[in-house]
Amino acid sequence: MGKTVVIDADECIGCESCVELCSEVFAFNEEEEKAEVILPEGGPEDCIEEAMETCPVECIHWEED
Repeated sequence: MGKTVVIDADECIGCESCVELCSEVFAFNEEEEKAEVILPEGGPEDCIEEAMETCPVECIHWEED
């Protein structure tokens, strides 16, 4: 059983902190003006965890497969 990283787009305020911290997993969608996951299967977990902790609206989380 695995897990994927998810951003709740409704909650995202587009601050780009996750993109700055973990650009191999997150990117900024200019059209939506929100962050998006570009590597849902994850990447460096320490990087993802730091992005989760830094997110001001706590919209990044893991989903169990």
